[in-house]
Amino acid sequence: MENTITTAVPLLENEYVKELFTIMEANRAPTAKDLLAILNQVGAMERQLDAAVTELAALRRELNAAREQPHSVKTVLQNTGAAMEKSVTVVRDRLDSMKQTVIEGCKNAVDAFREKGISALNNITRFFKLRPMLESIRGELNKGIRSGRSAVDRIESMSTEYHEAGRHIKNMGRTLMGKEAAAEVKPAGKLAKSLMAPFRAELSCFSAMKGSVEKALSRLDTLEQAAQRKPSVQKNIQALSEKLAREEKSVPAAEKPRPVSHEAR
Repeated sequence: MENTITTAVPLLENEYVKELFTIMEANRAPTAKDLLAILNQVGAMERQLDAAVTELAALRRELNAAREQPHSVKTVLQNTGAAMEKSVTVVRDRLDSMKQTVIEGCKNAVDAFREKGISALNNITRFFKLRPMLESIRGELNKGIRSGRSAVDRIESMSTEYHEAGRHIKNMGRTLMGKEAAAEVKPAGKLAKSLMAPFRAELSCFSAMKGSVEKALSRLDTLEQAAQRKPSVQKNIQALSEKLAREEKSVPAAEKPRPVSHEAR
């Protein structure tokens, strides 16, 4: 119950998250900007997910009202809607888990700062392990997007077949009356458009969430690269110090400058 309550609050309003950013800003930590951008994208994903839940309700209503569709077509569309609904549920669970991981990571980062100082926050990503979670959410969104596109394609195909059949019947009558056959195929009808609308709206929500995941991963790349560069700089400084120490040892004693005595003065 406590985790559910905690993850229901926006990340940037959590006490541990706020405390970590206060520390990073006070110490002018350059990684604060990228970490904040990632958490802002998590917030965007939450809002987009809420929109997807709203669109799912509209999708269910539209499918329930589609009584005129053949049973096989309606079944395919209902199964697709169920698959997209499952994706929303999975993304919600994974997003909640990621938020909880971020909160715990912020708490651990604050504890590390109190123990070791600001240097403990050099590799800030080690406290969160965000990459596998973001990639997992992206994978689930891709599944939902494929399902939605398949449904839209199926509706468009069904509409084309319906109008093509109607055109053939109409042309048979025109031929019997000695008139020229009609060649044009009408665009998707009102029913097809009403069926496609909620699937397209859901697809829009899924695509927006995927965009937020991609932006978060891009910022995470920046943080991880910064963490890799810092140890390299430290190693270079250490290597230079060791080289200077070796060179000093290798200089013969006769060549080393002798201290000037008071008698020589």
